[in-house]
Amino acid sequence: MTIQDSATAPQAIAVPTPDLPAPAAAEVADLAPPPGTGWGRVQAALGVVAFSLTFPGTVWALDGLGPWSVTTTRITLAGLLALACLLALRAPLPARRHHAGLVVVAAGVVVGFPLLTTLALQVSSTSHAAVVVGLLPLTTAAYSAWRHHTRHAWPFWAAALTGAAVVVAFALRQGGGGLGAADGLLFAALVICAAGYAEGGRLSRELPGWQVIGWALVACLPLAVPGALLALAAEPVDVTGRTVAGLAWLVVGSQCLGMVVWYRGMAAIGVGRASQLQLAQPLLTLVWAVLLLGEAPGPLAPAAAVAVLACIVVTQRTALRGSATGRRRASGGGRRRPS
Repeated sequence: MTIQDSATAPQAIAVPTPDLPAPAAAEVADLAPPPGTGWGRVQAALGVVAFSLTFPGTVWALDGLGPWSVTTTRITLAGLLALACLLALRAPLPARRHHAGLVVVAAGVVVGFPLLTTLALQVSSTSHAAVVVGLLPLTTAAYSAWRHHTRHAWPFWAAALTGAAVVVAFALRQGGGGLGAADGLLFAALVICAAGYAEGGRLSRELPGWQVIGWALVACLPLAVPGALLALAAEPVDVTGRTVAGLAWLVVGSQCLGMVVWYRGMAAIGVGRASQLQLAQPLLTLVWAVLLLGEAPGPLAPAAAVAVLACIVVTQRTALRGSATGRRRASGGGRRRPS
């Protein structure tokens, strides 16, 4: 990928967006994504697969490191990798108008979500922790709608709420049906990650996705490096093969490659639709929990999987109809022809 690569294909809207107010232009951009949205869905789906391995990878990393060591080491290694890529490809510094969004991305997906969920996984099972991932699509879409003045039809929200409810009920059932001490951490992680996802999707309309997560990671290095040194000195360290494998995936898979394809996918198909693909993430996480951690999710998994996938189909079709309507309005197609 070269520096000139763009996260999205050129927009093709008949009405010049400079003539629109900023909220209206943002709404048209989200409702009428550019051509090539099929590849955008593939990239977003690959991001979901990468993220579904985050909790199992975290559990493996916690096998030999403390939670603060896992988080700070993960950020440090990923930040150094991102810095090397940015320098090697001579990526330009982000413009001043991008700084605020990058701060939100860094706080949400680089620091906040990894730290809070790692702390939660010390006292929570992977199945129970998956509840936060089940709620992320709804909160991400809600944040994006509030922040970027995006409107979705009521069937979109009905399907999103239904899917989130199914995932929450399933995760709570598999976690014993109760709310423990980790739930406060999971709820905080949910809110801050939704903001990071939505802001990252917005920035990826102007910057390549790899630069969005890359600069967010680099911005955290001044705090992550000394934090890693302090954490490794204060917490017990007993490095095993599982520790190395889990940390390697968190750095390369979840924090770098997963974020790149995820932000590119959001930029191509819109934050709302990409976030609904994430409804499948808890079910994927449970599959990995069985294969990698030896957990038993129970007999409700097939029924929950079918219900969640049905909700994804509804949200995708509803969003597609909304996009077609947005394109017609933007091109003046909805005007009555003179008789």
